[in-house]
Amino acid sequence: MTRGYNTEEIREKLIDVLSESKTGLTGMEIAEKLQVNRVTMSKYLKIFSLEGLIKQKNIGSVNLWFIEEGVAQLNFPADFFKVKNKYTEYVLSASNHEANNLIRTSLHSGANPAKLVNEVIIPAIDAIESAYNNGKIGKSEKNFLDGIISTSVSLITFSSEEINHKKNIVILATDYQNSLLGRAASAAFHAEKWKVSLLGDMSSAIDVLFDIDLQRFLNRVWPKRDGIMIIVIFSSTEGAIKFFSQAVDASKTKSGKNLHLALCTRITKKTKPTADFVSDNVETLLQWCQTIFESSGNQ
Repeated sequence: MTRGYNTEEIREKLIDVLSESKTGLTGMEIAEKLQVNRVTMSKYLKIFSLEGLIKQKNIGSVNLWFIEEGVAQLNFPADFFKVKNKYTEYVLSASNHEANNLIRTSLHSGANPAKLVNEVIIPAIDAIESAYNNGKIGKSEKNFLDGIISTSVSLITFSSEEINHKKNIVILATDYQNSLLGRAASAAFHAEKWKVSLLGDMSSAIDVLFDIDLQRFLNRVWPKRDGIMIIVIFSSTEGAIKFFSQAVDASKTKSGKNLHLALCTRITKKTKPTADFVSDNVETLLQWCQTIFESSGNQ
């Protein structure tokens, strides 16, 4: 970008001036209000339009810029609670555009991506599941709403680029519902620079050869055994947890002390398989994984 301008500062000022205008502003008016060169401002407007922050409308012979619905300047961490409620409201009302614009705005306003997953996305997943279990929505609507969240998770994942190849994690789910939770968790780990291998719903992989299949996969994604590898199982079924845990145990004997197993489950039964960590909270899971990495001496 042109020297002398700060993209984040321009974005904040643009949201402010357009939020105050109900009739929209021309590119020239925006440039004057922000005291930015007209040509440079035109480039910024195109970028912010592609990001979904603003939109352009042709009113007669005049081109006007408007703020997208659901976009506002936010302050974090103070606004996480407000964003959580608003996002869940948008998702449950099937307001796809508004829900995803809110996630974009949160990211552009400096929200920590991992906390955005833990404090906004996962509560919305729980709200959908609750509505479905209570008969308020059917299976078709639930799948549609899950799709909205899936898009939001993609936005968060793509907001992070740096990866530490010594921080390896495989995330799998034992059923469809946990696969969405696992995908949300993968975005949180990706935001914290983990190299994530997301396997999704692995319910169809329950057979006697899975331990061999898993070992082959680990050889592919973790060939030199650099750093650590954590396998996280998302499940709500005791039998599925036992099956996949046993497969991981078989790989642990071959991969050494740097391979760990974690379970993300709400099952309260104390006789867990040989997992290194068990929790039903993604934020706690993320903190444990980071602690394991830091204590491994592989930084």
